[in-house]
Amino acid sequence: MSALEVGQVVAEKAYSLTRDSLVRYAGASGDFNPIHYRDDVATDVGLPGVLAHGMLTMGTAVQPVVEWLEGAGDDAGVLGRVTDYQVRFTRPVVVDPTHGAEIAVVAKVGKLDGEAGTARIDLTVTSGGQTVLGKAQVVVTLA
Repeated sequence: MSALEVGQVVAEKAYSLTRDSLVRYAGASGDFNPIHYRDDVATDVGLPGVLAHGMLTMGTAVQPVVEWLEGAGDDAGVLGRVTDYQVRFTRPVVVDPTHGAEIAVVAKVGKLDGEAGTARIDLTVTSGGQTVLGKAQVVVTLA
């Protein structure tokens, strides 16, 4: 924990989502709401287009933290584990039929608790230049 500092960026990554990604997620999750794959249904209910599933967005956003904790494939070993994760959905991720969507994640140390051996990692999650998850915070217990 001594190597971590409040404000330090621990992970930064961008992820591409396509309509194929949404179909695969729907199959895995069982969420076949047509707003996630049909433009006509999405626009008929007042949405700007087909939306990524909220849980897909949330799960994608925490992935850089998980990779950082696991050592991101190097020989450093496991740094810790996620013990709490909370977000507020602020804006949907619209997935264009041709270009898809990109979710950009920056994970920064927000708070350290040396006594408890934990760190709060604050996520900035954007798509199309707009924040899509607010108050996205991951509590990690460090090894």
